[in-house]
Amino acid sequence: MKRFLALVTLLMASLLAFGQTRNLPDFTELAEKQGPAVVNISTTQHVRSAQPEMPFPFDENDPALEFFKRFFPRGQGGVPPQDFENKSLGSGFIISSDGYLLTNAHVVDGADEVIVRLTDKREFKAKTVGADKRADVALLKIEATQLPVVKLADVSQLKVGEWVVAIGSPFGFDNSVTAGIVSAKGRSLPQENYVPFIQTDVAINPGNSGGPLFNLRGEVVGINSQIYSRSGGYMGVSFAIPIDVAMEIQQQLRSTGRVSRGRIGVVIQEVSKDLSESLGLAKPMGAVVTAVENGGPAAKAGIEPGDVILKSPR
Repeated sequence: MKRFLALVTLLMASLLAFGQTRNLPDFTELAEKQGPAVVNISTTQHVRSAQPEMPFPFDENDPALEFFKRFFPRGQGGVPPQDFENKSLGSGFIISSDGYLLTNAHVVDGADEVIVRLTDKREFKAKTVGADKRADVALLKIEATQLPVVKLADVSQLKVGEWVVAIGSPFGFDNSVTAGIVSAKGRSLPQENYVPFIQTDVAINPGNSGGPLFNLRGEVVGINSQIYSRSGGYMGVSFAIPIDVAMEIQQQLRSTGRVSRGRIGVVIQEVSKDLSESLGLAKPMGAVVTAVENGGPAAKAGIEPGDVILKSPR
């Protein structure tokens, strides 16, 4: 009887464990199929150090000046300028089989050389077609063909709480896979007014920047861009640029090498609870216009300071 009860208990525990495992997502197929389209990006910036000042102030007739000139003859301070290299790592992903890639603008900012390494260990020198610092998106090109390409998602279908997966090179560890959920959509960050960020709890660390964020269908929903951290490392809050925003930017970068944006000509602020009451609104909503540019598009449309914008026209 005891043996029978033990077998029943073991069977129930196995069934329970199987049920729990069955409900967890499996990322193996996604990583296998989409991983080859994710690349490692290494950059090099050549920097020339400035000459130091003379270690001690000398009068032109001071005999000691001749001593320093004799033993430290190069440069004003006696020490020649030195060249050194700044190296950094990031991630990216291939969007066309003929060699176009997306990454973050800050990954390639100031770089004199950009090297793209594929999962098959091939390396290519990349050309920066264009970069938009405001949205932190850069378009690169390598001379290669028949490359693996990512699939792109319809970001409007992305839901808060949905599982997402990041593939990149944190700390240089190529093709590392981390997973989490969408924490929020449409996040605005201080001094980041051009991107409605996707917030996730996916582990993102230095080197992940510029890598893709996938949904469970293996489609790219965003570009991993930055983290919120007090330590410099991952703390559970990361942000990605929606792929639809990134693709609009890359189209302009590919055609003109730069990004042009529309101008409304207003200064706005969020409607707080107190402000909504003073304006007679039922609840805090929209944005209040605090200033209007003379002769700008908003002024020509009749918008005045104090107006509340409730929604944008489609």
